[in-house]
Amino acid sequence: MKHLTQTGKTVEQAIENALEKLNKSRDEVTVRVIEEGKKGFFGFGAKDAEVEVTVMDLGQPETEKAPQQTEKTPEQEDSAKPSEEEIAAEMPSAPTEEGEEPDFGGSAAEPAMKPSNDKAIEETKTYLKDVAKGMKIDDLTVAHEKQGKTVRFKLESEKIAMLIGKRGQTLNSLQQLAQLVANRHAEQFMIVELDAENYRERRQETLEQLADRMADKAIRTGNRVQFEPMPSYERKVIHQALSRRLDIDTYSEGKDPNRYLVIEPHK
Repeated sequence: MKHLTQTGKTVEQAIENALEKLNKSRDEVTVRVIEEGKKGFFGFGAKDAEVEVTVMDLGQPETEKAPQQTEKTPEQEDSAKPSEEEIAAEMPSAPTEEGEEPDFGGSAAEPAMKPSNDKAIEETKTYLKDVAKGMKIDDLTVAHEKQGKTVRFKLESEKIAMLIGKRGQTLNSLQQLAQLVANRHAEQFMIVELDAENYRERRQETLEQLADRMADKAIRTGNRVQFEPMPSYERKVIHQALSRRLDIDTYSEGKDPNRYLVIEPHK
């Protein structure tokens, strides 16, 4: 079995980075949290999360093995739940303009109750609506659908652009906080995905088109080209979009949140 360790701004981000590099799904790995990580206050006192990921030998019973510190690569996990203090530390102030994170209100401060995935979904919906109200969005509707461990919440509003933000920054931040809220109440680990009027699908199409243009540019100029920093799942979209091209190589550089993807001609 292959063992890897990876750091990230959050445990979930380290997990996503691991899946990207290992090209594995969550069902194919086991994850051990080495360090939960802290966001700090406005960046001060922040500490990266660190996880150890093991690729499972499918068909064999899962057993725990001693960690092997071989290389620093991304990891994934679906077992850790955030503490009440960590959720409180994630609470941002109420936003006043596009791109700012919303006020964390309502259910996060309530006493802990018996874990339930159904309750987690309802608490997450309540949280999302509270955030919207803090942004003066009173018409937000939230629907959801479940697929395995993943719960996708679909947001609709006349002011949906405020919840998306520039290049999805507000939506991405809200998704991270919603994940914390959900797993505080969940009986089993849940992956939360937020979408707003099919923004994710439209963004994926944009990234795939951009990937082709940038790959063509790398071949035309003979030089490497790099993208602006983006979340790990957006980098994964580009990796996958270009995976069948044999004339270029793709890889990521830098550290989150400033990690970016590079394309260069294959040598």
